[in-house]
Amino acid sequence: MNTIIAVSSEGPGLDDAVDPRFGRAAGFVVVDGAGGTRYLDNGGSQAMAHGAGIESARRIAEAGAKVLLSGVVGPKAAGALAAAGVAVVEGMEGLTVGEAVARYRAGQGA
Repeated sequence: MNTIIAVSSEGPGLDDAVDPRFGRAAGFVVVDGAGGTRYLDNGGSQAMAHGAGIESARRIAEAGAKVLLSGVVGPKAAGALAAAGVAVVEGMEGLTVGEAVARYRAGQGA
């Protein structure tokens, strides 16, 4: 599967926990089809008074992700992600980033 997947994360790696928040997540681990990863720090969005979810959605789309795995995504952010062609899978809290990606790839999205 060559789909680029972004995961809201509490840290920069596959062993870090999925952040249950989207817009104010610590950051996003972006996983490419070959399993390579990169980290997008979300500190700027965390500090925003308003619009954190929409700004995070823009960054996810710019990273080329076609799927977002997260805990909860608010309605405005979900709309922005849908408009950018990014599928959203919620309910991944309680897993590590690696577990969430494996579950999605196995067709067991939450």
